[in-house]
Amino acid sequence: MTWRMPAETAPHDRTWMAFPPASPSLGADAGEIEVARRVWTETAHAVLAFEPVAIVVDPADAALARRMLSSEVTIVEQPLNDAWMRDIGLTFVLDEDGRLGGVDWTFNGWGAQAWAAWDLDSKVASAMVDLSGCEYVPSTLVNEGGGIHVDGRGTVLVTETVQLDPGRNPDLTKADVERELAARIGVDRVVWLRRGLTRDYEQFGTRGHVDIVATITSPGTVLVHDQRDPAHPDHAVSAEVVDLLQGEGFEVVRIPAPSTLRDDEGFVDYSYVNHVVTNGGVVACTFDDPHDEEARDVLRSVYPGREVVGVDAREVFARGGGLHCITQQQPSRPALS
Repeated sequence: MTWRMPAETAPHDRTWMAFPPASPSLGADAGEIEVARRVWTETAHAVLAFEPVAIVVDPADAALARRMLSSEVTIVEQPLNDAWMRDIGLTFVLDEDGRLGGVDWTFNGWGAQAWAAWDLDSKVASAMVDLSGCEYVPSTLVNEGGGIHVDGRGTVLVTETVQLDPGRNPDLTKADVERELAARIGVDRVVWLRRGLTRDYEQFGTRGHVDIVATITSPGTVLVHDQRDPAHPDHAVSAEVVDLLQGEGFEVVRIPAPSTLRDDEGFVDYSYVNHVVTNGGVVACTFDDPHDEEARDVLRSVYPGREVVGVDAREVFARGGGLHCITQQQPSRPALS
């Protein structure tokens, strides 16, 4: 049996999310948790305009979630530590016969970070298996869904500071990681970026997830975060990523970083790369920024025929991620001939 992870542009049965529980990475008090729940809910409803949505909800929050969410959203009750579904949930794959599998990466709180807890999140996969009907595919690789981007034809983008993180896989080599990725998501070409964006190495960061800096929009074409201002440390990061990917033979499309450089904590990692591809649409991060519309135009150009809608993602980024990070697509099984 050969598993392969489809491109995000392939048809979906649904998008998965998680409803924010009380968690230190999501808010220091009840008011901040409420803000997180509002933006997660807004994102769910934006996706729901294009395809079904299932949300894992801690039983303690089930009544609130039902009040906040559309009745069309499927609620799956399961205890939670956090709400970054891209990372805590399954990565879905298909085999050559169209059978659906769900890869359960080993999750340890983004490299066993001091603030993270994952005793509950490590069990989220079982709830997803039950609803999706997928075959459970375990992996010993410490990895997260935000740490990989595929083209569906055998190529994956990763970063050295995630899969080779001493807090994640201290004893593995690149060859070891590549073998496990080949076995679980069907890739035969692993493109290693050296690192991710600067803010992602601070508190509540992931230590370099690729899904905030570059994505494959179609085979041979990558969309790259373009920090144009030399005053921001990601100016050098963007240039390095562009050079590397061009050297790997990709056509590189640059999407601007927002013009906003800093927030109260320092240099931001606001990124339009961290968008959600849906059936017929794209849910884009917006930042009330002069570059929002230019970024949407770029997304329209790389995803022709898809409607681009925006969700203000600043409150998600303030908590360590973006809209892509809080979603996970479940691909459709191919129709039988």
